[in-house]
Amino acid sequence: MLDDIAAMNGEHLADYGDPEIDTRIAQYEMAFRMQTSVPDLVDFSDESAKSLERYGPDALVKGTYANNCLIARRLLERGVRFVQLMHSGWDQHSNLYTQLEQQCKDTDAPSAALVMDLKERGMLDDTLVVWGGEFGRTPFGQGDPAKPNGRDHFGKAYSWWLAGGGIKSGTVFGSTDEFAWNITADPVHVHDMQATLLHLCGIDHTRLTYRYQGRQYRLTDVHGEIVQGIIV
Repeated sequence: MLDDIAAMNGEHLADYGDPEIDTRIAQYEMAFRMQTSVPDLVDFSDESAKSLERYGPDALVKGTYANNCLIARRLLERGVRFVQLMHSGWDQHSNLYTQLEQQCKDTDAPSAALVMDLKERGMLDDTLVVWGGEFGRTPFGQGDPAKPNGRDHFGKAYSWWLAGGGIKSGTVFGSTDEFAWNITADPVHVHDMQATLLHLCGIDHTRLTYRYQGRQYRLTDVHGEIVQGIIV
């Protein structure tokens, strides 16, 4: 059936010559290759005991962050260009003292394991690892003034960490005051970070545009400077 559909699409392309048809055919074929590769991707029988131990006790538990980190490395080994991992539940307005420890326990070792695995396999130099979110948390407590048990959203100052892909290792860029409230040195705007990530991927952010509502737009708008201090 799939072969017949491919043949029909090919005839349609020959009749109309529309490159969009060729693009759609390529998308269908890529989707098929992705689906057929899944059984091999999630067959962990070839993973060494050392590797599984590195990712922690949840390495083989489906749906866990550790398992997703392991799958991410296997996807990258197979040539996948972009992999996104999500770990939810960081919105600790009222359960900071119970939930934050668990969140850190879930993500600390597997994140480190992923970076170490990529480095040992010679893949870290051309793989950019970005770990972060869209805002931080207040440096003061939230909730009952007598016993605050949460922290609110905070967008003035927060941190990401990056590894590989041209990033200068062991570097801390930027700083805040003693209360982690105001940035006191080397601020990095979101447009600066976008420009830097695009640069590390070999893309000039000043030239990458997309058309929307009749005009050209950039991801970095008319702003954005590459953060040279974190690049090798």
